[in-house]
Amino acid sequence: MQTEMKIKSVPKEDRPRERLLELGPAHLSNAELFAILLGSGTKDEPVTLLAQRLLMHFEGLQLLRDATIEELTAIKGIGTAKGVLIIAAIELGQRLHRYKPAERYTIRSPKDGADYVMEEMRNLQQEHFVVLFLNTKNHIVHRQTIFIGSLNASIFFP
Repeated sequence: MQTEMKIKSVPKEDRPRERLLELGPAHLSNAELFAILLGSGTKDEPVTLLAQRLLMHFEGLQLLRDATIEELTAIKGIGTAKGVLIIAAIELGQRLHRYKPAERYTIRSPKDGADYVMEEMRNLQQEHFVVLFLNTKNHIVHRQTIFIGSLNASIFFP
């Protein structure tokens, strides 16, 4: 006989939501943060175990970052709504990480240009030819991907 364990049976100080409120998000594990996002488990599994199983399935955050909706919904307990929520949360995290302040970014060297696009391009699966358009003060006024190549080459002729 399987013992049904609901999150309400966990002491309040050990529940992810309460721990976040008391200690802050930095003190929670990845599984606890996902448990908060997922909101609920299944009738046979509490949300904390579902979140742990999700992370174990993808061997951590690195592979989960590139998960498709089909891969997520193949996990028992993750339906379309929870899968979409996970993908949206990951995308928001990536956008926040790539966010550049509204002030103009000045390019003084090739390294400055590389630094500007590196975080966004770091995890791309194909080569991208990106152009940064500058004004007369070397401030970026526009960024555009001109060409997307193969896995390891971008053939582009000006």
